[in-house]
Amino acid sequence: MSTTQASHSLAFRVMRLCRPTLHVDTPLLVDPSDLLVGEDIFDDPLAASQLPRLLSGPGIKPPEDAADLGYRTRFLLHDATDSMGLSGLLLLPQAFGAIYLGETFCSYISINNSSNFEVRDIIIKAEIQTERQRILLLDTSKSSVESIRAGGRYDFIVEHDVKELGAHTLVCTALYNDGDGERKYLPQFFKFIVANPLSVKTKVRVVKDTTFLEACIENHTKTNLYMDQVEFEPAQNWSATKLKADEHHSEMNSAARETFKPPVLIRSGGGIQNYLYQLKSSSQGPEHVKVEGSNVLGKLQITWRTNLGEPGRLQTQQILGAAITRKEIDLQVAEIPATIIFGRSFSALPKVEAFGSSDFHLKLVATKLGVQRITGISVFDYRERKTYDPLPDMEIFVDLE
Repeated sequence: MSTTQASHSLAFRVMRLCRPTLHVDTPLLVDPSDLLVGEDIFDDPLAASQLPRLLSGPGIKPPEDAADLGYRTRFLLHDATDSMGLSGLLLLPQAFGAIYLGETFCSYISINNSSNFEVRDIIIKAEIQTERQRILLLDTSKSSVESIRAGGRYDFIVEHDVKELGAHTLVCTALYNDGDGERKYLPQFFKFIVANPLSVKTKVRVVKDTTFLEACIENHTKTNLYMDQVEFEPAQNWSATKLKADEHHSEMNSAARETFKPPVLIRSGGGIQNYLYQLKSSSQGPEHVKVEGSNVLGKLQITWRTNLGEPGRLQTQQILGAAITRKEIDLQVAEIPATIIFGRSFSALPKVEAFGSSDFHLKLVATKLGVQRITGISVFDYRERKTYDPLPDMEIFVDLE
């Protein structure tokens, strides 16, 4: 078995299959007015009014003659869109280019026979090799290619969902019988780097019984990204609501937007888009009363497209909130009078919650007028000799009769 590179009859050729790009040929065109006058002519209304007559003089053809491709007018800017340089042609990828996490790597592979004789019994393998694993994309061991004639080729397409960052290697190998019957082995390697297309930064804030999750998505690519979907998948015992800014649209526009949701544009080179979600715990019952540990909120599902519709999809890791620490006893005020009179007793109805709840009455007397604060009410367990967290401070207003 020979592995000498110079003696091989076969060779692999690889082209990445992706959406073509617009072919831009930046032209060197000038406006006729720039050849004769400067921009400051528009500062003088009288001079600016004479500009059309000046441009219609001998030797300068008006824009209506744009179909004339003569030497004298081919460098003139007849229309403002001509300066964009869009030729109407699409350009196929000339190299692997930038490959990003979440995309589908699709490659067109051709194995060519450049010799003057036929090769037979070809076994072809294609693999993606990363720092962690090797992924088999094609294997013709069970049904080998019978032959490739002289000057002929065998083509195939492989796909791989990119799920790892860093260096990747497309490994293409062929085991075949040469023209003289010798069994040869041909390996070829094509390396590329997978980069991160975007970064996701999250902030978690807790306001009373509601948790707010803010997600900031930043575009690190050189093209615009159109976000089709940025959805938060809550963990068990959580519910999520996406919060949006108030938008004033007519009923017709609102119905159309529900049917077709336009994608959100995040511009290339550091564009940012923020999303806000309101999370509420849906845990109920005594089995959820005391839970300690990490608070897993959920994860984000992100899908996008590039300028020409190339899709991408990412899923974040689990997003964690503050650690859950539930109180063994939660002391709350269930009821208090709306009006409290100076010198008269009033009843407060605290509630103690643990695996069940219990209400009890306290008789209090206000000794000062105005805004007063009730503090220091706590629960003491005589059996375990343990004092639990006190009732949160509460303000009342004491008035005269």
